[in-house]
Amino acid sequence: MKHRFSPPVRRAAALACLLGLLGLTGCALGPLAPPADASAAPSANSEPAAQGDEPPSMAGGFAGYSPSVSGTAWAAQSGRISVAAPADAPGNLNWEIFRSPGKALTQYEYTRVDGRDAVLAVSKASAGLLRQRFRVEPQQLGQVRFSWRVPQTIAGARVGASNNDDAPVRVVMAFEGDRSKLSTKTALISELSRLLVNEELPYATLAYVWSNVDAPGTVVHNARTDRIRSIVLESGEQRLNQWLEYERDIRADYIKAFGEPPGALISIALLTDSDSMQGAVRAWYGPLQVVPAP
Repeated sequence: MKHRFSPPVRRAAALACLLGLLGLTGCALGPLAPPADASAAPSANSEPAAQGDEPPSMAGGFAGYSPSVSGTAWAAQSGRISVAAPADAPGNLNWEIFRSPGKALTQYEYTRVDGRDAVLAVSKASAGLLRQRFRVEPQQLGQVRFSWRVPQTIAGARVGASNNDDAPVRVVMAFEGDRSKLSTKTALISELSRLLVNEELPYATLAYVWSNVDAPGTVVHNARTDRIRSIVLESGEQRLNQWLEYERDIRADYIKAFGEPPGALISIALLTDSDSMQGAVRAWYGPLQVVPAP
């Protein structure tokens, strides 16, 4: 007798097989690129992500536009900033939730704190991105501006490590590039990403992060794939419980991290995660702006 399995079960089985072959059991794939098929991209009428504590799910990928962030004062100040596409343009007010397969979902919601418009991120052994997708060509790459306030670090976490890669705050950018340069292992991980969430692993992912132990300025390579690299902006507990402001040169930081010029920037996201250490953490993010070069 033949057994017919549902798509989620088939995806889970494929995931288990491929993770075993790659030695990646237990890994989180991290941020992903837009679907190769434009018809698979979300529409403005897509259902919003549900709010409240969410259980783990194998159904990763686009989980709707966040109703607690999209259209808020924070959203009106965030996203791609330019004369052609001002921050408060209708499309720029939508911020989507990206669910990591098999992970509970970090909650993001608009709030006012310390007189600022902010997004509160609450992670309870969870992960998931608050993301906006757009395209900035390499020659137009300029600055990224953001701020965060972190009340606590995550004990035992280590950015980029195989089994404890958690962080209270990350700003994550995905880039296009020459995919023929990808290693066989990374190409297989990218195929796994397509299978699970209908999105490829980006050619390169660059994150700004708060680390427990790595010195500010350190470039940390992800243990699973060298196409995810992080630049440490803060370390330890010395600067907790205060708003910290940043303005970074996207091109310069990409070259520092990857040793080559960047391709097009295709998304930017917030990520607060504590799924590896199975703990709880919260943090606040100020408006997140990508300012193209003149």
